[in-house]
Amino acid sequence: MSTVLEEHKAVDNGEANWIQGLQDPFIQHGKDAAAACKDVESNTIVEKGSIGMVLFSTFVAVCGSFSFGTCTTNIVLRGMQFSVFGSLVTIGTMLGAITSGRIMDFIGRKGAMRMSTGFCITGWLAVFFSKVFIFCNKFIFRKMLENGTEVSLVLFYQLQDPYSLDLGRFCTGYGIGVISFVVPVYIAEIAPKNLRGGLATTKQLMIVIGASISFLLGSFLSWRQIALAGLVPCLSLLIGLHFIPESPRWLAKVDLEKEFQDYIETLQSLPKTKLMDLFQSKHVRSIVIGVGLMVCQQSVGINGIGFYTAETFVAAGLSSGKIGSIAYASTLMDKSGRRPLITASASGTFLGCFITGVAFFLKIYVGAFSIGMGPVPWIIISEIFPIHVKGTAGSLVILVNWLGSWVVSYTFNFLMSWSSPGTLFLYAGCSLLTILFVAKLVPETKGKTLEEVQACINS
Repeated sequence: MSTVLEEHKAVDNGEANWIQGLQDPFIQHGKDAAAACKDVESNTIVEKGSIGMVLFSTFVAVCGSFSFGTCTTNIVLRGMQFSVFGSLVTIGTMLGAITSGRIMDFIGRKGAMRMSTGFCITGWLAVFFSKVFIFCNKFIFRKMLENGTEVSLVLFYQLQDPYSLDLGRFCTGYGIGVISFVVPVYIAEIAPKNLRGGLATTKQLMIVIGASISFLLGSFLSWRQIALAGLVPCLSLLIGLHFIPESPRWLAKVDLEKEFQDYIETLQSLPKTKLMDLFQSKHVRSIVIGVGLMVCQQSVGINGIGFYTAETFVAAGLSSGKIGSIAYASTLMDKSGRRPLITASASGTFLGCFITGVAFFLKIYVGAFSIGMGPVPWIIISEIFPIHVKGTAGSLVILVNWLGSWVVSYTFNFLMSWSSPGTLFLYAGCSLLTILFVAKLVPETKGKTLEEVQACINS
């Protein structure tokens, strides 16, 4: 009985030695399979060919990230309605971020992805089936011809039903908020340590591909058809989830909890993780790193520039350039390490912002962001938290990310009205602070197991 209690505590604290063997194999049948995999090494798993399942599971998981690419082209809404329509995605993602940790701890990583996909599908269908109202404005123009005939101009125009569109945007945003943390955590928990960084980067790559394809489709499809096309990656994820295994770490934790329940009547069970537990001394550095990286990611201004200067990006050829940068980052992730990539990326965003303030040179800025500042923070936050606080800590960190995204997007126009060069110089300063933050606090996680990463942070 005491052995079970100690094992349960060890798993919750991320200190169990045998759980390191779960970093690579896929566990589909609970405790017995988990026990059988205790001594399995990464190279053995790869040699036996399960790397194919790792790649397939990663591909399935990142299909949901495709839904990040949304399009509002040709949606006719009045000023306030359009503002609400645009902001509901961010509101939904923040609520999704708050609940994502609890959801994935309660129903598992696959269950959380399945639930988020349901919200995204509901959102796209609500947009697709939204009603169109036809308005008629008579006698806008009236003229008397020479023969005495009166000619009147009658103007017809249409407005979309804002309520269905708002519901769709909110549901899609909520699904995105949940899946934005679940996917990198799932990939980190199933991938071998030598492939974890590159595979986790595919999430960011899929986001950019989705946005680029949505922009391309918007040139010849209506917004209603684009909404229907948005169902394709969601359905692909929903179907693919039936063919991929659950996270071995989550299964191991759940199975130990089930075994531990046999002793609840005689021993007091371990308490549920609460928000204040995150601020214990042993977790403070992880929280500071996670929150700090998300603040740094948003403070360099990528969402403000991205949301409000789409035409400039396209004219500069950055739609395809960003995809190439992230694809290149996938190959560097497990070769160069996390710290060098963030440092080089922050240096590039500083250089890009500085030059942009002088000469509007956006390619350096966006390319540099895509190499490190875009994908790497998501990878690191999936690695630094012990399993018993990963859900709660992840919710906090993702909430900070989306809140920062909203703040940057909301203030961008005001800052640009104040001073266009000054705004970019401000973002350049934030990039310099990011370099200092990474140098002082962020550990290198390349080539380490999740347990080794957490031990390094707590040492």
